[in-house]
Amino acid sequence: MKIGIHKETTESEKRVALTPEGVTKLTKENHSIIVETGAGLLSSYPDEVYKKAGAEIVKDKATIFTDSDLIISFNFPDDSYIKKMKEGAALICFIWPLQNPDRVELLKKQKVTALSMDAIPRISRAQVMDALSSMSNIAGYKSVLIGANELDRYLPMMMTAAGTIPPAKVMVLGAGVAGLQAIATAKRLGAVVEAYDIRPAVKEQVESLGAKFIEVPSEEDLETEGGYAKEASERHQKKQKEVTHQHVKKSDIVITTALIPGKKAPVLITKDMVEDMSPGSVIVDLAAEQGGNCEVTKADQIVDHNGVKVIGPLNLTSSLAYHASKLYSKNILSLLSILIDEGNLAMNFDDEIILNTTITHSGEIIAPMLKEND
Repeated sequence: MKIGIHKETTESEKRVALTPEGVTKLTKENHSIIVETGAGLLSSYPDEVYKKAGAEIVKDKATIFTDSDLIISFNFPDDSYIKKMKEGAALICFIWPLQNPDRVELLKKQKVTALSMDAIPRISRAQVMDALSSMSNIAGYKSVLIGANELDRYLPMMMTAAGTIPPAKVMVLGAGVAGLQAIATAKRLGAVVEAYDIRPAVKEQVESLGAKFIEVPSEEDLETEGGYAKEASERHQKKQKEVTHQHVKKSDIVITTALIPGKKAPVLITKDMVEDMSPGSVIVDLAAEQGGNCEVTKADQIVDHNGVKVIGPLNLTSSLAYHASKLYSKNILSLLSILIDEGNLAMNFDDEIILNTTITHSGEIIAPMLKEND
């Protein structure tokens, strides 16, 4: 099978979908790998390393799409390149099908077999393929470094001849993969950390990392079968904001990570809450790409609101492109291990991972998530 890796076209994207180590593994399995010139350069994987791994370097991006049986990508390629793919060819990348129905229609029309890395089910067997978790881990780590860099004070307690400086207070909203990594990183840097999540089940994980869990009692079931947070009722949201407000205004850094698959990010920090924070405080909103968890967040900007810095980073994982690419490549190889049989893609829809991850195949919609939303 001929597998193509192109240079990502999304603005500010530095990652590459398959590392040279991944190329070596696939060429040993008798696959032919073609890589666009410069595809890995921004993530510290130059063309020469790909050549040594057994890849063919191709200058023309269009050739990658016209000649490949399988395209592996991070982001969804430009529509013009999807249209160049041959009928029956396959694409693996982040498609975000619920938010982008036009992409699904294009893939159907072109009869491309498309698998979306954001649709990997959250089951034990699929953990090694879970690219969302891999990328969220990086985002959680980097969010704390950004917050610490923008904060005009120490994170750890400092004992000096001039006096003792108390540790900074960090609050994390959302204790999924990104939130838990943010908690762990902030603790390593010496901050006092507390966290809130609408799912009471994560309390033990938060406390195991040395943070205080903020509890807002609820009789609602606020977690999906897949482990994601559900949208809370208006009554619970009001109670949640009252409790959150009291903790936010005492925090030096607030990191927000709350996302609901297929929907706009919930607003957890209102303008009033920001205005109650001390000047010099920092908010890092990891949900900026989906509208933001903070009411004053502006995507890809730093907003100074009454002396509080509100940061809305986009594609944060791209800033650690070397390791982000390495982790994603391993996720991809794990997925391919159940997809490829005797050198070709074997679309076994009896396997729940393949069923849930496949968006389109032979001009038809496959993913249950899309059928449920028809």
